Amino acid sequence: MFKTRKELYDAIHTSKNQISEEGLKVLVCAGTGCVANGSIEIFEELKKKIDKLDLPLSINLMEENTKENVTVKKSGCHGFCEQGPLVKVEPIGLLYKGVEEKDVDNIIEETLLEGNLIEDLLYKDQDGKNYSKENEIPFYINQNRVTLENCGNIDPESIEDYLAEDGYQALSEVLFDLSPEKVCEIVSESGLRGRGGAGFPTGTKWNFTRQTKADQKYVIVNGDEGDPGAFMDRSVMEGDPHRVLEGLLITGYAIGATKGHIYVRAEYPLAVKRLRKAIKDAKEAGLIGKNILDSGFDFEIKITEGAGAFVCGEETALMASIEGDRGMPRPKPPYPANSGLWGKPTNINNVETIANIPSIISKGAEWFSNIGQKNSTGTKTFALTGDVQNTGLIEVPMGITLQKIINDIGGGIREGKKFKAVQIGGPSGGCLTKEHFDLSLDFDSLQEAGAMIGSGGMVAMDEDTCMVEVARFFLSFTQKESCGKCSPCRIGTKRMLDILERIVAGEGKSEDLEKLNNLAHTIKETSLCGLGKTAPNPVLTTLRYFKDEYKAHIEENRCPAGQCKELKDSYVIDQDACIGCTQCVSVCPVDAISGEPKEAHKIDPEICTVCGSCEPVCPVDAIS
Repeated sequence: MFKTRKELYDAIHTSKNQISEEGLKVLVCAGTGCVANGSIEIFEELKKKIDKLDLPLSINLMEENTKENVTVKKSGCHGFCEQGPLVKVEPIGLLYKGVEEKDVDNIIEETLLEGNLIEDLLYKDQDGKNYSKENEIPFYINQNRVTLENCGNIDPESIEDYLAEDGYQALSEVLFDLSPEKVCEIVSESGLRGRGGAGFPTGTKWNFTRQTKADQKYVIVNGDEGDPGAFMDRSVMEGDPHRVLEGLLITGYAIGATKGHIYVRAEYPLAVKRLRKAIKDAKEAGLIGKNILDSGFDFEIKITEGAGAFVCGEETALMASIEGDRGMPRPKPPYPANSGLWGKPTNINNVETIANIPSIISKGAEWFSNIGQKNSTGTKTFALTGDVQNTGLIEVPMGITLQKIINDIGGGIREGKKFKAVQIGGPSGGCLTKEHFDLSLDFDSLQEAGAMIGSGGMVAMDEDTCMVEVARFFLSFTQKESCGKCSPCRIGTKRMLDILERIVAGEGKSEDLEKLNNLAHTIKETSLCGLGKTAPNPVLTTLRYFKDEYKAHIEENRCPAGQCKELKDSYVIDQDACIGCTQCVSVCPVDAISGEPKEAHKIDPEICTVCGSCEPVCPVDAIS
């Protein structure tokens, strides 16, 4: 246990020395994605076999032949999820992707002992170029990792690894060198805005709670993250849990709170497990509890697991859930800063916001404010998914352009297709087009374009995407997740969804577009909470930028992207392109396709049910 500041600094120094003696480190990604693909088995096999070798080993992988110890460790998410499981060798930064358990012997014998690269395990771009080092891969080279700086580089279950990265040093600086007012001032000067969606200035929010007088105050870290396809907060909680705890402790000191809650969705069992271990280790080290580091500051932390309600991402619904009630929002004011959890002043920030705090304290407000844009400082994590070459978790400076994310980091659209749109901000976000390729991705610019940063979901879509169906899909999600407390959201989103379902089914009417627009604005203006106020965004932005597609569905009974099955009369085979491979015949469930092998085939429109089974299996794209 560290009873004083000096004992903490001694432990940091000791941890740094221990890490330096580990020699060559083989880091196996143990984020959820890689774990699901067998990375734990890879870790255990590597560790078992390396532990049996005589150490130190003669290593040829370095610039000069050296004698090295080899340490096998688990790490958090590297971000490059679709390439996993990932194995990194430090300090040289060698990254292997798509590793399987059968590759373990080859990695040890060929790479660690002989110094040879295994080309099949190297990342290869669409031009066929191999990359051996992580920091040279385009996916990583265009990022600026602040909240993710330790993810993929340290063992998330080791407090010693976190201490070796100067962990909890920012907390000690706050407790002994800064007043609560000064901490709030530093956060305000940094320009940090909430990363959970609203973008409210964090320092201002802290000051509201700090200035409220009460016998008890609370801090809540919102790790609910209910957006489909979003995993930014999950990766931080899994890969660097002590950073979250340190940020939470600093927040508590700044606002005068002595109790903290981390609200995590129950669908994140690995995040919950690692947070629990981090809390246990930090408590045993004297960094959580009574009189932390003999500073007089007391703070306790509790984890609450959410039951999966999307609406609990809204702060008042979240607090209701912690209190044991059904997660439903309540009107504001009063705001949580005045009357929050159990009626006491409460500060709520999402995981990414809190994870920025230790770095801002350690490196200074000016350092942080020099990253990004004037009114949108720092970095933002995004879950980049969809039709791009490289999907995964990225962290970029605020103000980066959409073009740089899609083309430079994402590697462009797959299969040489054209970019059509990107849905940004989760299901309540908006759709942007190629016209926005040079738009600065910051809070204010995105709001003007009808979208929002949101929590950081980003889905890229190619030319074959039907934007009317995209609007229907996202509205279907938010409509189902409505808590039902207020009628604009409960009834209004259902009416909008009914209209969209009619349109994609070929039953739309000319007046539907005006109805959708009017309903959307009414719901945004009158809904009780952020779910209802933002749910119409996908509809409004697709109406704004893709109105011709809506008109084609309604006026021409046609889906320009060819995706809405009810608007297809039948699939047709291009007689000149067909090679008679018979693959379409084998998958047709109703025997609508006829033709001899190696001769052009035909589809009988009277039999075809437009199920879409044949189109994706055609090797020459002859079916449309």
